Amino acid sequence: MQIGRFRLGMRTFKSGLSVMIAILLSMIFPLVNPMIASLSAVFSLRQDLTTSVSFGKSRVIGNSIGGGLAILYLFIMQVTGFPEWYRVFIIPFLVIVCISFSVGVKNETGVIAAIATFLMISFTTATADGISVGFLRVLDTFFGMIIAILLNIYVRPAAKEKVTQINEDIQLLEKKELELIELRKKIQEKKLQEENQT
Repeated sequence: MQIGRFRLGMRTFKSGLSVMIAILLSMIFPLVNPMIASLSAVFSLRQDLTTSVSFGKSRVIGNSIGGGLAILYLFIMQVTGFPEWYRVFIIPFLVIVCISFSVGVKNETGVIAAIATFLMISFTTATADGISVGFLRVLDTFFGMIIAILLNIYVRPAAKEKVTQINEDIQLLEKKELELIELRKKIQEKKLQEENQT
């Protein structure tokens, strides 16, 4: 649906719907954190099921890495009793570990998910609450991802919406192609200038 310059597409509708489902889940199951489940659902939503499943797989690995490191962080803070200001050093170090480990297991596309999960759990879970709450926050991210995948399975755009989306994708690809052509020209011009100077 188009209203002037503003367009309400299927993905926008599904984003709102995914947040609504996450909130309802948190009302039915009080242990579910609606903020984390909602963020996870919106992050996981993609234009189609194939992309969502592919992105979802990457997110599952990322969530596991980030969640595992967040639980490690909570454990360290709980067991050692370090003052809270120590997190100035521990959290950035664990972000570096998170990135390195994600790249090491060839999950580059899940790096942002891993870091987001790690930071969300680390900053929204009190150390005193312990590791069990950390596990629950990891589950929240999985709930959100499952909501996104189920919405992409069961809520499909109308044929007209698909055509609109395909046309938008084609326009975007054409724009990128023109940018590549311009970039090639600039590279060739620069090479010619360098050859003329030598």
